Amino acid sequence: MKIENRGVTVWLTGLSGAGKSTITKALEEELRSRECKVEVLDGDLIRENLTKGLGFSKADRDENIRRIGFVAHLLTRNGVVVLVSAISPYHELREEVRQRIGNFFEVYVNAPLAVCEQRDVKGLYKKARSGEIKQFTGINDPYEAPLNPEVECRTDLETIEESVSKVVAKLEELGYVPELAPLGREK
Repeated sequence: MKIENRGVTVWLTGLSGAGKSTITKALEEELRSRECKVEVLDGDLIRENLTKGLGFSKADRDENIRRIGFVAHLLTRNGVVVLVSAISPYHELREEVRQRIGNFFEVYVNAPLAVCEQRDVKGLYKKARSGEIKQFTGINDPYEAPLNPEVECRTDLETIEESVSKVVAKLEELGYVPELAPLGREK
């Protein structure tokens, strides 16, 4: 028996290089295997397509998050599990989006700054430290960690599988995704 999904926005927030996109990809695969309707809103792709022209001032970052939140809200109210992968550095804006969407599930993808810098394949942290990039989150612009996320993934201490399992277990517990039935029985 297929369970009709409740829409929810799963908002993955954390520093650049913390593992948001990696967890999002694995989470998308897991949820699709459970026949959930899933859409991914990746911060980098959104900036290239939906919010092109916005810079990295606080006002532009806020507008970027509001636009992502608007799209997530539309999808969520139509029964989609929306996976948002965006740095979204400011607590106040994440809370504003939470209030607008309603079915909102915050995942803090937490890795120490030093670990994120080691993982930096694009060289962004190096450019920020040398002054080439201004207003870079975690270096010369703040990142405000979530106060009460539904799940915290410590990507410096956990495997991708462990992080995804934590998120899925909490989504099951809250009734957003169907639990997997034991072998041989339908749930």
